[in-house]
Amino acid sequence: MSQLPVLISREEVMRLLQNKDLIPRLESALGMFSKRNSTEVIQPIRTTVPLQKYNGFLGLMPAYIAHEDVLAIKVVSFYQRDQDSVLPAHQASVLLFDPEVGNVKAVMDGIAITEKRTAAVSAISTKLLMPPKAEVLCILGSGHQAISHYEIFTQMFFFKEIRVWSRRRERAEQFASAVQGPVTVFSSVKEAVEGSDVIITVTMATEPVLQGEWVKPGAHVAAVGACRPDWRELDDALMREAVVYVDSREGALSESGDIILSGASIFAELGEVINGTKPAQCEKTTVFKSLGMGIQDAVSAKLVFDQWKSQQ
Repeated sequence: MSQLPVLISREEVMRLLQNKDLIPRLESALGMFSKRNSTEVIQPIRTTVPLQKYNGFLGLMPAYIAHEDVLAIKVVSFYQRDQDSVLPAHQASVLLFDPEVGNVKAVMDGIAITEKRTAAVSAISTKLLMPPKAEVLCILGSGHQAISHYEIFTQMFFFKEIRVWSRRRERAEQFASAVQGPVTVFSSVKEAVEGSDVIITVTMATEPVLQGEWVKPGAHVAAVGACRPDWRELDDALMREAVVYVDSREGALSESGDIILSGASIFAELGEVINGTKPAQCEKTTVFKSLGMGIQDAVSAKLVFDQWKSQQ
């Protein structure tokens, strides 16, 4: 008879999921995915259920990694909220299964996993694609993803200047007060972006907020928001002029408005760069369009569960 699943809270996930352990596992998973061995990695494209009455979606993200025997699914809801809404824009849970028996071993906070693994993959893209001697980091957005990106980017890289912009200046100022270290708040995207070497977009935008003419030649952009086929963060000029990398070609061509609506071509998956089958064109302006994948959640959930077990 199967046992009841372990419940792992947001606080525990944040404590157990350390970047030094997570980064190499995610790099391995990205490389493995890009080899397209269907017996090794099974990951359908995310299924979404529209919730038109509430201006939202329910997303289902299952994945199985054979050699690690990891079976997991993330169930995530996301909404276009009014700016003054007190309701959360995202909620999520990750279920980790015993793939032999079929029971749920653990249910854990999916927002914490999403924040940590998304920022980690953005950092991997930046490690591979940013220009040499990058000195200025710009973050567009001021929510939880902005904070998780700030934390890992300041752990992994050294920037002389960090800038932030948000639609509401008070949110950007709250972000600057919440993080450890000096951050300059900007009132316009153009001013924040100009001269930046690395730009992170973590907004809830549905129309482009970042224009290619503002982006320094050779800069790297990690684009995290706009996860629907009709949502945008980046304009056509940037998408068409940059070398575009993605986590999954299939996912990007199905879900990314930045790619679909601009007609931009995808140069490579991040995993192909990790595998050495496609080059990292650091001398050019690069965009990494992040959509997130079930294998990233599965790898993260296994790490959380293994760490939890080791401490019991």
